[in-house]
Amino acid sequence: MLKVLVALIPAIGVYVWMYGGGILVTLTLATLTALLTEAAMLKLRARPIRPFLSDYSAVITAWLLALAIPPLTPWWLIVVGTAFAIVFAKQLYGGLGYNPFNPAMIGYAVLLISFPVLMTKWPAALQIAQTPLSFGEQLHFIFSGQLPQNVLMDAVTSATPLDYLKTQLKLGQEISHIQSAPLFGVLGGKGSEYIAIAYLLGGLYLWQQKIISWHLPTAFLGVLALMSATFWLSDPAQFASPVFHLFSGASMLCAFFIITDPVSGPTTPCGKLYFAGGVAIITYLIRVYGGYPDGVAFAVIFMNICVPLIDAYTQPRVFGHEK
Repeated sequence: MLKVLVALIPAIGVYVWMYGGGILVTLTLATLTALLTEAAMLKLRARPIRPFLSDYSAVITAWLLALAIPPLTPWWLIVVGTAFAIVFAKQLYGGLGYNPFNPAMIGYAVLLISFPVLMTKWPAALQIAQTPLSFGEQLHFIFSGQLPQNVLMDAVTSATPLDYLKTQLKLGQEISHIQSAPLFGVLGGKGSEYIAIAYLLGGLYLWQQKIISWHLPTAFLGVLALMSATFWLSDPAQFASPVFHLFSGASMLCAFFIITDPVSGPTTPCGKLYFAGGVAIITYLIRVYGGYPDGVAFAVIFMNICVPLIDAYTQPRVFGHEK
């Protein structure tokens, strides 16, 4: 688990470069909340605290949740989301190894449903923001909710590429015109595409270290690319390219860090392919036809429900026994 945290560091570095140091505040708050909440729950359950805190599982949940939500959200939002993930999605099921759902995605889904306005206020990349905030100004905004004098919220926040794309398509615009906006880069959103590349590099490191297998990332990215390519080839004016979908939203984060959770995912090689493919299909359908810009969290939670069934029907053949 420590290697998973190490693999996330390049993306965090790019995050700071593109959006400022606010993400460091969010990560710190999430980490402290996760450790304190986990310790409190272990105390209530009369379980030893130190062995469970030192396995870094709570820190991973905190980091994944912090990286999935807007970094300039109020401090209490990440505290509530992280505490909910640790208490209700992990400890109440018995702790690490017993939770059927990915805790970070449960925390994200709860925040998105409960506080949809706050969860959609993403900062604009420093390169395109009308009034970029310094680290001190971001820190002040996170804890007080107040921007510098004469600075409007619209000047420092921006819609995500997926959200902007969906909104403009509903207004009758074509893809080629939409993606000419300053919000978009070469592969995906300006700024976020570099973070996606950093997630990809971190994921390749985990694969090289044999922390994850190839089945889940390959199936997720392959099915997502295949689906988006099919729709894109049928009508390029109304459907984004597979490259855009792969490098936008939480695609790379999901492929290498979320669905690879060894507890809430399937255990059989064939089951991993079905699981990741299902997550990709649901994610794409929510992105294109659903009410939310990205569908990773809901797709993962839904497929978590199916894991026992997937494992039951994808057990490898046992040799040495009669059929």
